[in-house]
Amino acid sequence: MPLRGLTGRPALERPHPLAAATPSHTHATATLRLRVAGVAVLAASLAFVSACGGGSDDKGDSTPPSASGSAGAADPLGPVDKASGAPVKIGVITDGASPTADHTNDNKVAEATTKYLNEHKGGIGGRPIEITICETLGDPAKASDCGNQMVEKGVSAAIIGTSAVLEPAWKPMSDAKIPVVIYGSGEPDVLASPTTFVLADPTFGIIQLPIQVAKDEGNKKVTTVVIDVPSALHSAQEVAPPLFQKAGIGYNLIRVAPGTADMTPQMQGVVDNGSDEVFIIGNDSFCISAMNGLKAVGFTGTISAIAQCITDSTRKSVPGATLKDMVISANVPLGTDNPSMNLYTKVAETYGKGIDLSFQDGMIMFTLVSALQAATQGITGDITPATLTSTIKGMKETELPGAGGMKFRCNGKAVADSPASCVRGGLASTLDDKGQPAEYKILGTSPIED
Repeated sequence: MPLRGLTGRPALERPHPLAAATPSHTHATATLRLRVAGVAVLAASLAFVSACGGGSDDKGDSTPPSASGSAGAADPLGPVDKASGAPVKIGVITDGASPTADHTNDNKVAEATTKYLNEHKGGIGGRPIEITICETLGDPAKASDCGNQMVEKGVSAAIIGTSAVLEPAWKPMSDAKIPVVIYGSGEPDVLASPTTFVLADPTFGIIQLPIQVAKDEGNKKVTTVVIDVPSALHSAQEVAPPLFQKAGIGYNLIRVAPGTADMTPQMQGVVDNGSDEVFIIGNDSFCISAMNGLKAVGFTGTISAIAQCITDSTRKSVPGATLKDMVISANVPLGTDNPSMNLYTKVAETYGKGIDLSFQDGMIMFTLVSALQAATQGITGDITPATLTSTIKGMKETELPGAGGMKFRCNGKAVADSPASCVRGGLASTLDDKGQPAEYKILGTSPIED
């Protein structure tokens, strides 16, 4: 399952204008957890098991498919299918404009996607989706307040976008048994929740990917350089070691504080411990420091990283020779000519205003809102938190909207020991000497059985 030559424009993160001199809590973190994912999304974003598979024995085809998605009609939006009747209340929680990142773009995408689903997908159960948005501003107390607001407003389901404070927003709704759709998290309580649905394989982007790169390159020892925040550390410290051991690959962990500008001393440790591969988990400024530190100490091995590492700032600050052949995880197939990107672009241009199409978390929001609608196809009768939850759990495997051909099924069997996870495997790409890729590949996927 070689990764060499895979390319694709990595997800971009747009920093808040006030964040230039402020260490970011990396909302990669949010995706991390996810994939343990993405730094929190990352955990989000977060749990893997076999070398190529996400949380199960490797059953995938030896030849990974291109992440192209299903071919659509001439008009990506498809035929008109208008929703009508009493609206279904759905909560949407975003970080808004926090001190470290500007997520107001996510709000615009959520609104535009809702209009598209009501116009072309019959809403939910034929009824229009009505969203109510709450911004956390990156503050745990405000996040908890947003979660409580959703409970008080009686939403039937909720969506939490990429967030550095996901857990406090999630908990009140989880306690109230409201179904919550998120992209990823590494928190054990979130991944075990019976009413939470996670759309990223928890371990693909931050564990299985570097393992696969090591196998492809014949590397014997991997050092993970991780931003020292709790959401990123859980997977790197607790989940990763036994999986690397199972794969027969040495593993070392270096924790670095957010905002560290010169990582040369820490990167000397990589050379000293004999690692032939480095995997970096952090936001772009963190990754820039790590990559330049590796260059300074003369590291000549393989470098891989989470998607959040690669932004225009990275391309400007890191030499092309360092970026060339770097393999990264990808959260969404952003920026290339593929059906998922084409649909997202059409929705943004038709139903939105001023949406930044280069912002990865906007496309993630499109996937989250669309996935909730896709997972509830065929629901009839009363639409309540309980009926939505049971409908989502009973769905058949289907294509994950906006995800480049990835599929999802939320029956609790996608990833071992992570019943909230709905996806197995993920997207990867390899950079050229300008830090740019050209296409995405799906790795580690296999059918999610009954």
